[in-house]
Amino acid sequence: MNSILIVAGENSGEKYGADLIRAYLELRPQDRFFGLGGPEMSACGADILYSLEELNIVGIFEALRSWRRVRRLLVSLRNEALRRKARAAVLIDSPDFNLRLARMLRAAGIPVLYYISPTVWAWRAGRLNQIRRYVNRMLLIFPFEKEIYAKAGIPAIYVGHPLLSRLKVKLSPSEFRAKYNLPRETPLITLLPGSRPMEVSRHSPILSKSIDIIRYNLNAGFILIRARTVDKKLIERFFERRLELLILDEAEDKYEAMVASDIILAACGTANMEACLLEVPFIAFYRISPLVYFFGRRLVRVKNYSIVNILAGKRVVPELIQEKFTPENLAGEALSLLSSPEKREAMKQEFRRLRELLGDDRAPVRAAIELKNLIDQV
Repeated sequence: MNSILIVAGENSGEKYGADLIRAYLELRPQDRFFGLGGPEMSACGADILYSLEELNIVGIFEALRSWRRVRRLLVSLRNEALRRKARAAVLIDSPDFNLRLARMLRAAGIPVLYYISPTVWAWRAGRLNQIRRYVNRMLLIFPFEKEIYAKAGIPAIYVGHPLLSRLKVKLSPSEFRAKYNLPRETPLITLLPGSRPMEVSRHSPILSKSIDIIRYNLNAGFILIRARTVDKKLIERFFERRLELLILDEAEDKYEAMVASDIILAACGTANMEACLLEVPFIAFYRISPLVYFFGRRLVRVKNYSIVNILAGKRVVPELIQEKFTPENLAGEALSLLSSPEKREAMKQEFRRLRELLGDDRAPVRAAIELKNLIDQV
């Protein structure tokens, strides 16, 4: 029996980790996983020692304030990996934490499989040097990343996007509307404010005011999807008195809500890829602390922020970033998109092209095979 450390510090990464565990245990059911993650990984049999909420941090200064706690967590995971004689470690996304952990694990002689590359193509390209030193193998989820890693001389394999294996929709749009008593003809807008508490706190006041502006101009229905990593009380603080807003937990018909929507308002991140792959027109937004943005924008090497626009190589969906993310701008973009079937169809056509580019839905299986191969080689 092999013992394997697995670390997923974000909501999306935890889901990808669960899929990898399931696929791997089909190959080697006797092996055991342990580490940092959430309920989906636990349900797959992983021994979750620390919750992913431990790493709900956004931005440099938030990370500095939490550094002592993070350092203790790093040391604890390294020590537990040594105690359990881990044959390998799977580190998923969360590069600020996981690259530090990779260094500690490599020094301890534990091979590292890194799943989902840091965005070295957007900023902090120097991380490639860390990856070269501390990571045995990188698993890529975007086709354009292959050339970057080949030029850097880093062992990397494109496995495909893990979201493609998760996009299961059980209700048609009409069935979803009937289930939640939503009028058939009323335009429906889904809000995805983010998966971290700090993101939700920054985005929600603007989203709330945007609802007022949109409803002043159009009789529309609204749904807000709460990520599991965001406390209900935080959502209630901003939206509890909004009777026109249906609030769903992400485990409650999330993808059904998205597919039933005419448009989506989504924080940059995994939600953008979800909307794209479900072929639902959306508007991307994001806001971080002004100080972090001031320093960070000088280091960013891409023109677009949404991964969908980056993947497309052009502006496919509107982006409202930082000072451009205002209630007036967001409502204006939403009303413009709702009033133009041509714009929505053009987006959908681009989304279909991008989905074909990403390939099939076997990313978890390929990732599991690479983990097995890594263990067999050491």
